[in-house]
Amino acid sequence: MGRLVPAVTRALDIMELFLEGDGTLSAPDIVRKLGLPRTTVHELVTTLAARSYLVPVPEAPGRYRLGVRNHQLGSRYAEKLDLAAEGRRVAQEVAETCDETVHMAILEDVDVIYIAKVDSTHAVRMVSANGRRLPAHCTAVGKMLLAALPEEELEARLEECGELVALTPNSVTGFDELRAELATVRNRGAAVEHREANPDVSCVAAPVRDSSGAVVAALSISVPMVRWSEDRERELTDLVAKGAADLSVRLGHRGA
Repeated sequence: MGRLVPAVTRALDIMELFLEGDGTLSAPDIVRKLGLPRTTVHELVTTLAARSYLVPVPEAPGRYRLGVRNHQLGSRYAEKLDLAAEGRRVAQEVAETCDETVHMAILEDVDVIYIAKVDSTHAVRMVSANGRRLPAHCTAVGKMLLAALPEEELEARLEECGELVALTPNSVTGFDELRAELATVRNRGAAVEHREANPDVSCVAAPVRDSSGAVVAALSISVPMVRWSEDRERELTDLVAKGAADLSVRLGHRGA
């Protein structure tokens, strides 16, 4: 790895300060937060403003906010993002940690479609495939995605669905029961299903968000019941939440 350039490092440190608070800063704010000389900060801010990375705030003289050049760069980055590819990279990291099957899925109508998958190395593991489609209400990823929908959109999709089919005796088939489960998912921030899509498998899932904060996918860990326990559920719920958060950051999300 080559030598880091101090001036570039300082400029980037300044830029990253604007991710905090209300997104506006003055030169004295930057001096105080970074401990840099006033002359250095003035020169760097002047340069960044000249290149449209920072712009003055009209209603607050002496303060700056991020400029349009950052949006242009971010948009170009977003154009090159491949959700499935990024999802597989994170799924691989999660799978290496827990040695269980990890999926990422998106929602289409009231079904989920799996777009990334990394297998467990165990002889006993979940058998599935990319592109597989399942009723959302029978899966942890699906419940996570349904729970993220605005209420009116959720109700419209459920009305079009007509009925909730059962994949196993444990599948939810009542609309009121499903709504209650989705409320729990929202409060918890994660979803769990026990043998609802497969009689021998339980799953945990967490939401994946894009730069706008919208839920665009869900990441899950699937575990055969022979390796399932309450302790394992808690452990994997934390792990899948971290994986989903990491993937969200890669997609540009910077919320809590």
